[in-house]
Amino acid sequence: MKQILNRLINHEQLTKDEARSVLVAISEGKFNQSQIASFLTVFMMRTVTIAELEGFRDALLDLCVAVHFEDYNTIDLCGTGGDGKNTFNISTLASFVTAGAGIAVTKHGNYGVSSISGSSNVLEFLGVKFSSDIDFLKRCLDEAGICVLHAPLFHPAMKNVAPIRKELGVKTFFNMLGPMVNPTFPKNQMVGVFNLELARMYGYLYQKDTKNYSIVHAMDGYDEITLTGPAKVISNTSEKIVQPTDFGLEPIQSSEIYGGATVKESAELFVNILSGKGTTAQEHVVCANAALAISTVVGCPIRTGFEKAITSLQSGKALASLQTVQKLSAKR
Repeated sequence: MKQILNRLINHEQLTKDEARSVLVAISEGKFNQSQIASFLTVFMMRTVTIAELEGFRDALLDLCVAVHFEDYNTIDLCGTGGDGKNTFNISTLASFVTAGAGIAVTKHGNYGVSSISGSSNVLEFLGVKFSSDIDFLKRCLDEAGICVLHAPLFHPAMKNVAPIRKELGVKTFFNMLGPMVNPTFPKNQMVGVFNLELARMYGYLYQKDTKNYSIVHAMDGYDEITLTGPAKVISNTSEKIVQPTDFGLEPIQSSEIYGGATVKESAELFVNILSGKGTTAQEHVVCANAALAISTVVGCPIRTGFEKAITSLQSGKALASLQTVQKLSAKR
């Protein structure tokens, strides 16, 4: 590690193979916490290159506990986090709305590191049990249209990094990797990123893939569609700016999508929105993100996707999806 750190401090870059090898060595416990923290810190001071990001991603995918869902046409809705905006759990809510609209979802997530409440925090509070048992996950997919994949269960190689990330409490390149390393290798992906540079990098790497994808970055800094203004969307078929008017909506204020100050508040907000007790702005933001996910999978216009999402939420199907996962969890 000393040699690697000296190279990085001297502004050198790692090749894809070197990046992969370092992450594998970290997973094998070959470096101490100070060395790992120093390694992470370097990439807070400069941008990760495409080759480095690809190498890190390949290492995590090679080392993960893979779940084989080839018979399902699934999508993952996942943001990088790290935008510092403290919104409520938009992509997780949109995942249940998408599932309620009949699209199978394999939701990859983790505890919040740079945010108050990550998807795993709020779902755990609501009684969702995390498991790597494939039969349980398939049952969730079959009965609820969604299964929850708590990242640490599928990426045991990262046990040496998790406590350091928690102590640092700021975004690292692992934020960038989260959406890329879903252990079910979904055929479709909707990912939100915290800046345009990362959106370009994701687009370059996903071009090598066969999956359908939509990469989104709100131009005012959010890692999801927020309806506070325009958002850049890069997909395998186009690159465009999406406006609130594309959903038939008016722009909203950022204060309208602020999250809770605690996990408990975030969970209450989560259930209220799924139960139809959220504000119009909250419902519209959730459904706008679900609309993009639905559009990514079925290829429909985003306005049509929005109508399907609204129906899922207002009919109670999205809430029923959550309740089914809760009931299946309670039986474990």
